[in-house]
Amino acid sequence: MTGQTEAAEALTANEVARIKADFEILEHQVNGADMVYLDSGATSQKPRCVYEAEQHYYENANAAVHRGAHTLAVEATDIFEQGRETVAKFIGAKTNELVWTSNATEALNLISYSMSNASLGRGGDAAARFRLGPGDEILTTELEHHANLIPWQELAFRTGATLRYVPIAEDGSLRYDLIDSLVTERTKLVAFTHVSNVLGTITDTRRFVDAARRVGALTVLDGCQSVPHLPVDVKALDVDFMAFSGHKMLGPTGIGGLYGREELLNAMPPFLTGGSMITVVDMEHAEYLPAPQRFEAGTQRISQVHGLATAASYLDEIGMQRIADWEEHLGALLYEGLSALEGVRVFGPVDAKRIGTVPFEVIGVHPHDVGQFLDSRGIAVRVGHHCAQPLHRALGVTATTRASTYLYNTEDDVKALIEAVASVREYFGV
Repeated sequence: MTGQTEAAEALTANEVARIKADFEILEHQVNGADMVYLDSGATSQKPRCVYEAEQHYYENANAAVHRGAHTLAVEATDIFEQGRETVAKFIGAKTNELVWTSNATEALNLISYSMSNASLGRGGDAAARFRLGPGDEILTTELEHHANLIPWQELAFRTGATLRYVPIAEDGSLRYDLIDSLVTERTKLVAFTHVSNVLGTITDTRRFVDAARRVGALTVLDGCQSVPHLPVDVKALDVDFMAFSGHKMLGPTGIGGLYGREELLNAMPPFLTGGSMITVVDMEHAEYLPAPQRFEAGTQRISQVHGLATAASYLDEIGMQRIADWEEHLGALLYEGLSALEGVRVFGPVDAKRIGTVPFEVIGVHPHDVGQFLDSRGIAVRVGHHCAQPLHRALGVTATTRASTYLYNTEDDVKALIEAVASVREYFGV
């Protein structure tokens, strides 16, 4: 169980409208038009309760956590650790299995640098399974965001290990048929995305986890696009680590999380060092606290944790399965509507299970021009390579336009986008 309260009833248009009213920024107009926000894949908007939670912390409990016996420090610590408990429960983890980071990128780098430290001999015998060297292999995929690719490139460079990847097929689907041959006794780490940030397609995680378990490799899941949009239970997924980001799930910026199995986190050497993560220090050496504090050096992100916990509770109250079903519906409308337009190429496999994210190309018009045209109609989308250059290269394009929905988007939002995209080629004289 994740602690997420699911409901069988589908979200209705009226209920989505009520949800949308919680997001004051969505009442804005852009260029004289009502704003249609279809860029949640980059960052989500925040409901009123989230920024009110941060404000409440600063007005009522602002103090350093874990560092004082006075009343404000105790209250701040309670808020901080209760927030950890709430978010850990949201993803199905134990409280001491959730490490706070600035974002998912830092969480992935934490693993990479911790493994580098282990490869240098730090952590002793307990850290032996994290050590890499020449002859060892790291496996990732061609779908990955740069944040789940470059840290492994650097880890391979620092240790002499070899980086390999699962390619995509012509339609953008992963070549699952190659996993068993790519995962060998030399494989020490398998890092893969749960949901493609470009295509919106949902990965068959079991195929990767089973292959990794067969050879004793560690698994790292990029949950940036799944934790906000799907019911996620890390124990059911059976991954060793998962990174996610707060600002994509209605929370503040500057806060992310790393889930790790308790026994693994406690065996990993630290990445950042300093105050708040030690037990004993003398002038020659230091000893470190158990997880999660051993990875949380320095002053913590207290207000952001409070805001993120509030966001998780907000999502939990609506029900993550209901949100997932609504987005799957919007994603199908997007994919079908855009695919039906003349001169528009939609990317990603036709029959894949996906969240409400769809990338496309208006043939003959640069994606940046498409984005500016849509913005003139009040429609916010993302253009570019979406921090996934290898994927775009494999798809045969340098950039795409990406529309991404969330729980506050309506069918009318999707209709507005499709109608606007239908006018792009005529506007640019193509």
